[in-house]
Amino acid sequence: MHSYGAKNLADSWRTVRKNTVQIAEEIPAEQYGMQVASETMTVGQMLAHMACATYWVEQAHFVEQLTAIDGAKFGAWFGAIGAQAAKLTTKDAIIDALKTHGESYATQLEAMTAAQLGEEVALPGASKSRFEMLLGVKEHEMHHRAQLMQLQRMIGIVPHLTRARQAR
Repeated sequence: MHSYGAKNLADSWRTVRKNTVQIAEEIPAEQYGMQVASETMTVGQMLAHMACATYWVEQAHFVEQLTAIDGAKFGAWFGAIGAQAAKLTTKDAIIDALKTHGESYATQLEAMTAAQLGEEVALPGASKSRFEMLLGVKEHEMHHRAQLMQLQRMIGIVPHLTRARQAR
């Protein structure tokens, strides 16, 4: 049986982040302030959030290698993510952070062993494997990327993945 391991996870993450970077590059800087409703993030805020979102996962799984995470830890990490994202105020800074943080995360993913990926991590009210939690980062990115692709359409840009499909 074929195993989907750390290398596969890192490769798929790199593909997802590469697509996010391309969207970030294609959206004009003057559209980074676009907000579709008052309670939503602007394009720039969403991209900055995505650039910094790996922070908590890196702290939990690579730095501290925790086997249990409580609400206080999540709160502290998400506060740090918000502070980091707030510092990314230009298109160039956001794209640089997307690239730098994305590759840092991928490199750390590749270093995970099968045993580490299989470890259970206790969460408030549940537990998940480390693998599932690391895969969730990619799912989170894809969720926001879909929102960005819709925003691209709203400003008249056909997303690159659609253009590629149409070309085939």
